[in-house]
Amino acid sequence: MQKLRLGFIPSHRSFFNENWAEKMRDRAVKVLDGIKDADFIVPGKNLIASGVVRDGEDAKKVINLFKNSNIDGLIVGTMTFGDEMAALDIIESFPNVPILLFGTKEGPFTSEGSRLSDSFCGTISIASGLNRRKIKFYFSGIYFPEEINFIKSIKSFISTTNITKGFLNAKVGAIGPRPAPFETCSINEINLIEKFKIRVVPITLIDIKSAIENISDNEAGIKEIIDDISELQIDYSTVEKNTLLKLAKLEIVLRDFVKKEGLSSLAFQCWTAIEKIIGAVPCYVLGRLTNSGIPTACETDIYGALTMLIQFNASLQKSPPHFMDWTIMHQEKDNAFMSFHCGNAPLSLCSPLSKPVIREHFLFVETLGRDNSCGTCEFQLKEGAVVLNRLTESECTFKMLITKGNVENENKKLRGSWSWVRVDNLDKLYRTIIEEGFTHHASMVYGDFSEEIENFCKFVGISTVIV
Repeated sequence: MQKLRLGFIPSHRSFFNENWAEKMRDRAVKVLDGIKDADFIVPGKNLIASGVVRDGEDAKKVINLFKNSNIDGLIVGTMTFGDEMAALDIIESFPNVPILLFGTKEGPFTSEGSRLSDSFCGTISIASGLNRRKIKFYFSGIYFPEEINFIKSIKSFISTTNITKGFLNAKVGAIGPRPAPFETCSINEINLIEKFKIRVVPITLIDIKSAIENISDNEAGIKEIIDDISELQIDYSTVEKNTLLKLAKLEIVLRDFVKKEGLSSLAFQCWTAIEKIIGAVPCYVLGRLTNSGIPTACETDIYGALTMLIQFNASLQKSPPHFMDWTIMHQEKDNAFMSFHCGNAPLSLCSPLSKPVIREHFLFVETLGRDNSCGTCEFQLKEGAVVLNRLTESECTFKMLITKGNVENENKKLRGSWSWVRVDNLDKLYRTIIEEGFTHHASMVYGDFSEEIENFCKFVGISTVIV
């Protein structure tokens, strides 16, 4: 992952104490320098006096600095009252980037009873200007820079900025049309272009078949993919070697497609045409792609693929998501449901209680025959805190479901990629999914990125439904 570049605007109004402003600026910069997930572009004291932005001339210099640095987001902090117009001049020069606004706590009164600073009042002024201009921003709070909540807010903002950068202008590969019975996977492609400049790049399954047929059994990369199965200790004892060869070739073709088109994620028509075309189920390949940083959804679910992409970028590309179905309530535990799909989970999410196995698809084996239905990778997912999301669209308006849960392991053998997820109120969650028009597909990622995803939605104009 290429590091984000975030511009820092230390704002100061000249009526207040400049020494205090400079000290607060230096303390903030020291804290930012200790955060390693992004590069912070800060106006130096050789560029503007004391390194603080106080007027329009300072703003012009900082705008040039930030433009030359190709910043991805802006952090605005009032070191004293802050000059609202200078800060707004800079912000208006960078439309469509996320903005975080914070204020600094006040120092002691002088011996005469005067204030060195009046940060909160100035923060209100900048916020008011942003609101008048209908510029979306996130107000994180009032801090001394060393406070843990300030550091947390910056790390959260890095994640939010990463989601935004990865989402806007993204290109999603659509491999085959959605399955005919799944109207739930239909999309408004024009709306994606108009609102987010997101492009859908289609390819037919016949093109995939043709590309596979042009790959020899000794093609570079095939042996490594097949050897991975043994090295990762996956049980494939019931699968023919020829099936593994087909899966390896499919993976090579899909990776070539991603590279050629510059794609961020994929949505794959995984049944039942592909089984008839290549004689294998693609689930294991989809999990491998997701695990390697190419979030891949089933059943040509474009909005599902985008939900996965959002989650993956929320984790700073550190935690692969699981594209899953909302399914049954736990038969014995309250507020627990099964998160499930047929065998597509990234292998890095496997529970220590489970041994992954590549085998026949439990739904397709009777209709397609065993020879054409192998390729799922089945296991129970690991324990841990998770966020579950679903992006959907209705009447040209996008909305995002956000809910948190916790995966709890059970010593059972069940089919597919599965986990029991406990939530605060399953009845409310189920009712919300039904009544708000969300689909049976969702995406689950380990960690708590609910705040980051909520703020991302605010920046890009997606309404949120939080359960």
